[in-house]
Amino acid sequence: MDNFAKKHPKAAQWIREGGLFVLFSYVVTFIKYLLLTFLPGFYRGIVGDVEWVWPGIKMQLFGVPFTLAIIGNSLADGGLAFTLANYTSIILGECINFPLQRNITFRSKGPLLPQILFHALGTIGVMLVMNLFTCIWNPVTAAFGIPDAIRNIVTTIATGGVAMVIIFAIDKTIFAPGFGEKK
Repeated sequence: MDNFAKKHPKAAQWIREGGLFVLFSYVVTFIKYLLLTFLPGFYRGIVGDVEWVWPGIKMQLFGVPFTLAIIGNSLADGGLAFTLANYTSIILGECINFPLQRNITFRSKGPLLPQILFHALGTIGVMLVMNLFTCIWNPVTAAFGIPDAIRNIVTTIATGGVAMVIIFAIDKTIFAPGFGEKK
């Protein structure tokens, strides 16, 4: 491996960073999954069964009704309790993920506050787009009889895969040497 790294330093760096990024991302995803096994019930005990969506536009696709939600979840998809649980797991997950990626994967010494802000903005952007995807995907595929296990696998691969690619690109930029330095 040392020979490869000497001959191809950029490729070796990408392999190392990509591998660590994926490894840490999957570990954090598993932690989020564990949180989502009990947090919706916890929040349901506090807020009850309440729908909380924005913009909350009632729509249809292939004759299947759904509620368009960039933020939140329809009651059929867990409502406010699941939304709070999901956002809690994302925030806690990123509190673990960010320092791992910054300090171990990318070995960054750049300005912390701008890195946190750009990482947070990227995470929020990805979360909103993925929420929009799942508010359409879940009811439509359920109406066509696709089993929960298959829907959940596709959801995990699609949302997790897209999120990893986007966040990797953001992290590769914000953790790069020279980020935040005045030129």
